[in-house]
This record gives sequence, structure tokens and C-alpha cells, in this order.
Amino acid sequence: MGALGEGCCYLAGDFETEGSKLRFFEVGLCADSELDGGEAGDGGVGGGVEEDVVIEDAVRVLLQGLGEDCEREGIKKTPRRVARALREGTRGYRQKAEDIVQEALFPEASLEGGNSHALGKSMHVVVRDTVLFSYCESCLLPFKVECHIGYIPSKQQVVGLSKLPRVAKVFAKRLQNPQRLADDICSALHHSIKSAGVAVVVQCWHIQIPKAEMNGSDVLHSHTLELGMQNWNSMFVHSGSGVFEDRSNGSWRDFLFVAKLRGVMGTNDFLDWCPMRPHEISCCNDHDNRNPSNGRYPSQYNDMVAAASVILRSLGEDPLRKELVGTPQRFVKWLMNFKRSNLEMNVLSDSAHGGTKRAVGEIQHELNLQFWSQCEHHLLPFHGMVHIGYIDVEGNSINRSVLQSIVHFFSCKLQVQERLTRQIAEAVSLIVSGGVIVMVEAIHICMVARGIEKVGSTTGTMVSMGRFSSDIDAKEKFQEIVWNSPNH
Repeated sequence: MGALGEGCCYLAGDFETEGSKLRFFEVGLCADSELDGGEAGDGGVGGGVEEDVVIEDAVRVLLQGLGEDCEREGIKKTPRRVARALREGTRGYRQKAEDIVQEALFPEASLEGGNSHALGKSMHVVVRDTVLFSYCESCLLPFKVECHIGYIPSKQQVVGLSKLPRVAKVFAKRLQNPQRLADDICSALHHSIKSAGVAVVVQCWHIQIPKAEMNGSDVLHSHTLELGMQNWNSMFVHSGSGVFEDRSNGSWRDFLFVAKLRGVMGTNDFLDWCPMRPHEISCCNDHDNRNPSNGRYPSQYNDMVAAASVILRSLGEDPLRKELVGTPQRFVKWLMNFKRSNLEMNVLSDSAHGGTKRAVGEIQHELNLQFWSQCEHHLLPFHGMVHIGYIDVEGNSINRSVLQSIVHFFSCKLQVQERLTRQIAEAVSLIVSGGVIVMVEAIHICMVARGIEKVGSTTGTMVSMGRFSSDIDAKEKFQEIVWNSPNH
């Protein structure tokens, strides 16, 4: 069908319409420079060079087990990026909450009698909506935290308000589960401030696990997430000390009122918090990870598990700690969803075309094709939606299942969003002869859970080929279709 002319644009952050034209802002993806300088105000990554080298070697073992060439340009620096990101993400092991608090205790003479609560003059101090990220101790994947902290001052002293979220961050930057995180924050503040009581409520979001299954015609259907965190595993947990140990105490009601929380005090049962603990991950790219003995795991499987254990030790953890038993295996199982496959994408089949014939030159589209992938720069997931428009000179339509299969094939491997967008467009161009336009919208965990933590940031990429690269009206018509779709 001949090569189609093409054009690309990459965008990150916000984008909006001006009439019928798109305006793009913040060009660029996955900037390596973020990692090199550490996080402003936190003294950089910290940790020892020797530990970083050990983690880098372990990451190379993981990459080799996924069938990757560690000298390939795209992932040559991945071991260094991953090592430094992990050290940064677990720097809380090298920090003490007491040191943070003791520098910021101030006398407040208006708290007469030394214990305001005992005199019935209780003052509630609450810092709301602190957004953090932590690493799940069950699978080593990041999870989002929204933290609310309150305390009742005593002994005529208060603590600088900025220190409350800083203490929370100390414990978030460790391998955690939600309840331990709340308990650690509460206990550290109670003993450091010497308050009448400390209350902590945290809401946590853990990414779901992509599920996939093959039907009788070997067309893979992927059931993933909407763009955003709406369908992530969500959990509220709480912890209280001093007067907050008694849930029936009126102090809890006052804290929840000031924190603007209502109806969040559910159970603290977090056994099913991590989706990878009770369930196996379904296979992707024909890799069945339920049973390593079936021959579909790479021969380096045991080496990969050992490498994950080495990473835990290098971060200052004990892989034999009860909560961490099985974590290396679960982490490797997650990675195996994105093992490089030797399968070929065959789109030139009789099943590619289907449905109603359209008028010659008519723009056809399929929107909201969902996907999961793994960033090859940081070994962290990214997920989102793909929108595809195409024109076929004979008016043929492409089955949606075929397009979803194309999206899945190119996403279930170590990827970058730019390449993923182009590969999808090139594959579709083999089926149609008029033109193709592909837009991908995604959330990158490496952007929201590391570095300066760009919470809420989404990334868009677009590739146009054939008529869409030369016909402005055709491109704008597709863009209007995307913008006017119900889920956009």
C-alpha cells in the first residue's frame, strides 16, 4: 500500500481547544535530567554509591530476564535511573522524624496550665490533604497517599505546621502498607510533640492489575483502567494516640470536622490492599506466569527473583521480614507482563476488515482503546487510552477488536509513549490506504510518583500519516471527534 507521509507531535500536561484547533503545551516526556539533581530541598538522593552499583547490577539481571539488551540505547541508562529512583523513593530509612520535629517546637503561652485538653480548652490543629507516594511492600510498585494529620497541643508548645507533612513523608519514603504508614506517622508525632493526642487518616490508591484473556479467535481483549485513578484500589485507614485512642471520644468527631472528612472511618482490614497478593496476574504476550515450571518463564527466572531480593537488601530492608516474603516473586511476576515477545504482529488477515462499508474518503475512528505498558526508562507502569482515526480509499472498516489487539501487542513490552504511538500508527497503515492518525493519552507513574511528583499530570502523543498529515481539515475533524467523545 506504500509508505504514508507522517507527522508527529508530543505533548505533556494540559491541552485545550481554541475554536477547532488544538493548542499544545509543555513538550517533552520522561526527562532524564529530573533524576540527576535529586529533589529540591531534600538533599538529593543520598545513600551510598556502593549500594547504587549493587542495585544497578540487579536491574540488569531483571532486564536480561525480560529478553532485553542492556546496551540498547533506550535502556542503557535504565539501571542507573532505577537505582537512583529507588534510593530516592526509600530515603525515609535514612531519616529520623524526631530530628525534624525537635527543630520546630515553639512555646505558645496562651495554652494555659500546660495541658489544654485537661482544662476543656482543647485546640485541634489539622493539616489536610498532604499528597505523597510510597512503595507497596507487597509488590514494589508505588501507591498514592493523601494524608490528614491532627493533634491537640499540650505543655504550652506547638510544632511548625510544615513539619507534620515532612514527618509523614519520612515514613512514606519506605516500603509500606497503608495501616503501618498511618501508625508510624501517628507514633512518631506523638512521642516527638508530647501532645495530648495525635490523629492520622490516610487514603491510599494502589494501581489495579491489567487483566487479559484470549478468545477463540485469538483476538486479545484487554480490560484495564480509565485514564486517571478512579478505579484504583482505594482504602481509608486511621490511627490515633492519646485522647484519640478511644474512637468514641468527641475529639475524633472534632478532628474529622476540621479535616473536612465525613464517613471515612471504615475498617482497617488491608489484607487485600495489594491486588497482587490474592490474585495471579493474567498473562500478556503469551507469557503464562502462574507456573514457572511450565517452561514459559525465562530460564533466568530464579536469577530475577534473587536480583529483586538483592534490591530489597540494598534499600535497607530484610527480605525475610514477614510482610516482604513473596515480594520478589510478585515483583518479577509483574515485570513478566512486559517481557519482550518473539511473536509477530500479523494485521493483514481476513478478520481485519469488517462492519459496514463507508463512503470513500470518510473518516472512521475507534476511541478509548485502553492499554497498559511499562516505561523502559524507569521500569514503572504507564497506562491510558488510544484514539485511532483512519481513511480507507475503498471505504473498508477495521474491526475494533483488531485495533485493540494492535494496541495490546505494542504496549505489553518495555516501551516509551512516543514509540508506542508511532508503532500503532504504522501497523494500522498496513491495513488502510488513505491515512491514519493516532492519539495516545496516558498517566506515567514515573512522572507522578518520583522526582517532583507531578500529581495529576497526563501525557499525550499524536502521530499523523497519509492524508491526515497533509489535510488540515481531516485532522481537525478527527480532533473534534476526540474532544466531543463522552469519555474525554
